[in-house]
Amino acid sequence: MTLELVPLCEIDFVLADPIVVGDGPRGTRMIFEVVSAAVTGERLKGHLRGNAAADWLTIAGTVGTLDVRATFETDDGAIIYSSYLGRTDLTVPGVIYVAPTFETGDERYAWLNSIQAVGKGTLDGSSLHYEWYELR
Repeated sequence: MTLELVPLCEIDFVLADPIVVGDGPRGTRMIFEVVSAAVTGERLKGHLRGNAAADWLTIAGTVGTLDVRATFETDDGAIIYSSYLGRTDLTVPGVIYVAPTFETGDERYAWLNSIQAVGKGTLDGSSLHYEWYELR
């Protein structure tokens, strides 16, 4: 059986300067709050909703582990919560791999509740650009 990658959307995040927690039992913790986000795609379009979006990044050696939560509002008014974990190899600057999931009570987007997505991101300063795909 072959995996299929179906384009879901592109997302452009603007990140605030990190809050550096420092070295802890899991590694160096940094929190990157999301200032804004724009979601574009044929099946999903919208923007960041609210101020409770961030990446709780942990760095151990040359590996960064992402833990991200964000809420989006689609252009037609649906509220969609997304969370994802991911990894980045800090020896390859600016490239991030993630596995988003979604939750919504809006019937128009209920199909998101059952999919697994994957994505690749590129970080340039405070700008983070993702391409997300539905796995089939």
